[in-house]
Amino acid sequence: MQRVIVVPAFAGTTSAFVTAEGLLRNLQIVPNPPIGQCAGMSISMLIAIAAVFFLAGFVKGVIGLGLPTVAMGLLAVSMPPARALAIVIVPAIITNIWQTFVGPYLRDITRRLWPLMVGTAIGIWCGAGLMTGPYARYGTIVLGVLLVIYAVIGLSKFNFHVAPANEKWVGGIVGLITGVVSAATGVQVIPSMPFMQAIGMEKDELVQALGVFFTVATVALAFNLTSAGLLTAATALPGAVAMAGAFTGMFIGQAVRSRLEPETFRRWFLIAMILLGIYLAGSAGYNVLS
Repeated sequence: MQRVIVVPAFAGTTSAFVTAEGLLRNLQIVPNPPIGQCAGMSISMLIAIAAVFFLAGFVKGVIGLGLPTVAMGLLAVSMPPARALAIVIVPAIITNIWQTFVGPYLRDITRRLWPLMVGTAIGIWCGAGLMTGPYARYGTIVLGVLLVIYAVIGLSKFNFHVAPANEKWVGGIVGLITGVVSAATGVQVIPSMPFMQAIGMEKDELVQALGVFFTVATVALAFNLTSAGLLTAATALPGAVAMAGAFTGMFIGQAVRSRLEPETFRRWFLIAMILLGIYLAGSAGYNVLS
């Protein structure tokens, strides 16, 4: 509803009226911006989010990991990492909690990895603002570079060993680095996953350990996003769409795992991650320079 104020033109008020009229001419009607990072999201974008999480869930169902990494990488093509992480965070927490309790190694994982997890949480909280502050425009570049590093390490099968006596202090340092990197990009696999492989975790234990670690890391990231005003009620709809796509993809991926050659699938998946990382880093770098 608009109110109209009638100003009578009494003698001696002409100057004041003209001044007020000039001020009114400078006024502009500005629509209120959508509240939250995902308000007003189009149907086509919701469909794209469902497709991204279906693919990410399928990858996780086949090889046991990769959902946040794939989802962050693909969503970053069309939106900033901070907005992508606000969509990824809830499906990531739920799927990682599910992965945490699938296996008998939880007690041993907690005993061996607590310095890594504590260090990661501290690093994430210390890095609060990296994704939304003055350096946020470099986040997509760093994300692309990390995807390439992650894939190259996986393809080369580079192995190094950390002695049991050094697991705790090395794990704490690796956790701090992982936390800062995660706070800037939303990706938690570098350098945490190579460290877990270096301490001798085998396939099933490693998959469960990744679930435990990613649960801790994503919960810490959720606090950062909430304090920055990025994780709001407006993310509920895209988050629900993402979760439905992720679980559908995971179910199908697990169903067809026995019919696929996991190592061949993993190789092509990592090659695709290299190409995606190069594209993200290159396009974001070009935008920054221009």
